[in-house]
Amino acid sequence: MSPPAHRLSVAPMMEWTDRHCRYFLRLLAPRAQLYTEMVVAAAIVHGDRDRFLAFDGAEHPLVLQLGGSDPAQLAQAARVAREAYGYDEINLNVGCPSDRVQSGRFGACLMREPDLVARCLESMARAVDVPVTVKTRLGVDEQDSYEFLVEFLEAVRAVGCGTVILHARKALLSGLSPKQNREIPPLDYARVQRVKRDFPQLTVVINGGIASAELALEQLEAGLDGVMVGRMAYHDPWRFAALEQAVFGSERPPNRASVVLAFEPYLRDQHARGVPLKVMTRHLCGLFSGCYGARRWRRAMSDPALIAEHQLDILRYGLSLVSEAPVPSDDVASPV
Repeated sequence: MSPPAHRLSVAPMMEWTDRHCRYFLRLLAPRAQLYTEMVVAAAIVHGDRDRFLAFDGAEHPLVLQLGGSDPAQLAQAARVAREAYGYDEINLNVGCPSDRVQSGRFGACLMREPDLVARCLESMARAVDVPVTVKTRLGVDEQDSYEFLVEFLEAVRAVGCGTVILHARKALLSGLSPKQNREIPPLDYARVQRVKRDFPQLTVVINGGIASAELALEQLEAGLDGVMVGRMAYHDPWRFAALEQAVFGSERPPNRASVVLAFEPYLRDQHARGVPLKVMTRHLCGLFSGCYGARRWRRAMSDPALIAEHQLDILRYGLSLVSEAPVPSDDVASPV
């Protein structure tokens, strides 16, 4: 029996969760649900579709996150993604607080227009035969009451959206950078748990600050349907593999080196297709976090001079510099 689709997922992260990152994460976590970076619907309708939508089949189950506020354009983008590329789910971004996104009238500012969000979701759902979901915040600026959130959720539920991913903090649309919006507004896990109690028919996934297996399991035990992990999965992917093991009972790879060697054929194939090595190796920088030689490994994966010197052998060169042995937690700094 396959696991519930949203039990564990990796958040869409701009400039991080590209197709190469996702392939790498799939080697570590065979059952977690992966998300693309947010893709603007207009870029799919009018731009280079392969650039934005192509992926390796190993990445399934894979969700495309769309940004936009035009129901017809979102539906067209969703249809292309499903019919031509085979995405397993389409997600609407109603959570990004950046100025650039706001200027395009999408992202978190759309929380103020629940009827428009509902029309977007309904249009997308009519265009595809897979689930259409929404990722959002608890509120925006001064509109952060529970009643405001309930009104928004009622609107999306009314058009058949059955899954919501809630970033457990509100968005501040002016005065803070997107990075600050991931850190400064306080987390409110209790409010997300209240949503699940008040909307038991909804699949409710929590996002924001999930940085340990213990915290993730705590949220699942509280009755939430899933947890979405962000930066922890990227900066410490081996710890993310342990989280998947805790959630699904699946086996982790035997060691980090085996993951690196499993990634090597993909790296060679993509490089032969014209992908620069650094575009791929940069996603492996955190794999040996906490191990002896982690700093040397990170440098090998990111230093253009070393990559140019070792070329397709860069992964094996990196392995020669690092040990799987963990650095004791009371050490002030790991050896170089």
